[in-house]
Amino acid sequence: MDDRVRPEDRIVITGVGLTAPIGNNLSEFRENLLAGKSGVRKFETRYMGEVMAGVCDFDETRYQKKKERRRGTRAGSIAIYCAHEAINDSGLDWDNVDKSRIGIYIGVTEHGNVETENEVYNISQYGYDTKYWSHHHNPRTVANNPAGEVTLNMKITGPHYTIGAACAAGNLGVIQGVQMLRLGEVDMALAGGVSESIHTFGIFASFKSEGALASHDDPEKASRPFDKARNGTVCSEGGCLYVLERLPSALKRGAKIYGEIAGYAVTSDAVDFILPDHNQQAECLRQALKKAGLQPGDIDILNTHSTATQLGDIEECKAIREVFKDNAVWINNTKSFIGHTMGAAGVLELSGNLPSFEDGWVHPTINLDDLDPECDVKNLVANEPKEVGEVNYILNNSFGMLGINSVLIVKRYKD
Repeated sequence: MDDRVRPEDRIVITGVGLTAPIGNNLSEFRENLLAGKSGVRKFETRYMGEVMAGVCDFDETRYQKKKERRRGTRAGSIAIYCAHEAINDSGLDWDNVDKSRIGIYIGVTEHGNVETENEVYNISQYGYDTKYWSHHHNPRTVANNPAGEVTLNMKITGPHYTIGAACAAGNLGVIQGVQMLRLGEVDMALAGGVSESIHTFGIFASFKSEGALASHDDPEKASRPFDKARNGTVCSEGGCLYVLERLPSALKRGAKIYGEIAGYAVTSDAVDFILPDHNQQAECLRQALKKAGLQPGDIDILNTHSTATQLGDIEECKAIREVFKDNAVWINNTKSFIGHTMGAAGVLELSGNLPSFEDGWVHPTINLDDLDPECDVKNLVANEPKEVGEVNYILNNSFGMLGINSVLIVKRYKD
């Protein structure tokens, strides 16, 4: 450890709570990633009929009463589930934790579209008579809703808010938690991202009008990053929250440490509403490595953002080749299994790689039958998991619309 780093500035992950189309906890999620199991299936959505989507199947009433669920939102329900699972996983003595010193920082791509679409559809059945508009609409659609629902459910009185950062938001939730801990604003953070996006027809319609919505006769093969036959994004729902705390706190209570936050960066392309730019993606990678005090060759696993759009995959691969050159980093992709979980993507996809610190395996990119030469990057793990031995650093790329880029690096915890 660098002697100049104060112990209290070292932030570690001590709990993981998640729901994904292939698992409702980290162990299940990891098992299915190593087994090559896809979670994409056919999904019926309003006005569009059948589409491909990643759908979560968790128990909404495990931590909520039915009445609370009806009043709240799908995003809030996902957040509540993940928060409880993370706390349970952390081994905290929850009854004796100071709830005023916990911060809730949740990344979202968007929030409120689902509820607004549903309300407009509802009043359309009554001649657009607004007296049938729900009085729950406003608290359901405010941007802080998912984080706020967690505080209501768990009686947390510390700060809560969401971070709107498109598909980079999951990483941004974690980054915000790290920053608030280092500033001393909180003593613990529940941080990450959630997405309920599949419950709005608008996201599917918009991707389709862009020519970027995935289709395939076999839903399990619909999400195919880097493949020549890729034809767009599979929209998915999901969520993941971490318990983050300062290292001395974690050591004092003998917590299991999944990993330590090593570095991060956020940049903007400033180029286009939708089209990505590999130059700024590469710059984001460089900044994150610099903040972590690392060289490209120090990274063991790089989890890519690639969503199976034609240009997006190519631009990211250009950035990776530019920064990592011939360094032997193992590269994989999680969206090939679960589709794109939007605001949850970064933190959820990072989580699927965290067990590599213990087992030394890298999960693959599946559905990669015919590699696009423009997506050819060194050490891309394809279709079968690979045992690589000791893993010390994992890097996650997450990029979003309006040109927001985020990179998060986690390292194996060592004294």
